[in-house]
Amino acid sequence: MGRCLRLAAVLVACLLPRPAAALAQGAPATGLALLQQMKDAYRGRWYTTLTFTQTTTRHRADGSDTVSTWYESLRQRDTSGTELRIDVGDPAAGNGVLYSVDSLWAMRGGHLVVARSGGNSLLPLIEGVYFQPVARTAAQLQPTGVDLARPVLPGRWNGRPVWIAGAASAADTTSPQIWVDAEREVVVRAILVPAPTAPLMDVRLDSLVPLAGGWLATQCAFYVAGKLVQREEYHDWAANVAFSPGLFDVATWTTAPHWANKPH
Repeated sequence: MGRCLRLAAVLVACLLPRPAAALAQGAPATGLALLQQMKDAYRGRWYTTLTFTQTTTRHRADGSDTVSTWYESLRQRDTSGTELRIDVGDPAAGNGVLYSVDSLWAMRGGHLVVARSGGNSLLPLIEGVYFQPVARTAAQLQPTGVDLARPVLPGRWNGRPVWIAGAASAADTTSPQIWVDAEREVVVRAILVPAPTAPLMDVRLDSLVPLAGGWLATQCAFYVAGKLVQREEYHDWAANVAFSPGLFDVATWTTAPHWANKPH
């Protein structure tokens, strides 16, 4: 029996994503070195597509809350980098937004209503960093103001050791910065402007689960000026999903088959 239990433990350990030997090596020298360390930790193993259903709770200034269901689709491509499609409510209604790192397309009723530069700066932190050259990730993060030349600082977050890039000191929580779990090599906190029209946000990525060679934060919270403004809870996630042609094309936003509409 003891031998069987030991064998089971070994098998489970092999199935889980292996943490990099970051703690043994010490802190990376700079934020740029930290990005390289993250990429090296999962080279060839991180998932390239992702889907999940999201319960989104928005906390309004008047104390009221609104709850809605979003359907999110993410993919990584060599040409366009990371892309994120968000369907707000039933995908058949055609309401949502398509993000790249540097652009945004807003849809209403299946029609394009806004197209502008300035995308989602969280995308290179949760996906692109594991695939693309570090110089490209650093360029994509430049609009956030995170100073990747600053020395990386050690810290703790939710009882776990983290590396902090961009902070001027251990007491600095106002400079744009990213917090990376030192063992799992994934971002667990980011204090930055995630999109050009957004205020400075404290983004917290919690409840990590192992997924297809990588990790997924299944709960996210967004704080502005210390107040919680949005909480996200993910359900029914799946990785390395084959998307239908046209799912990330605004011209076929409502006509391309959507994974959320497949029979279960």
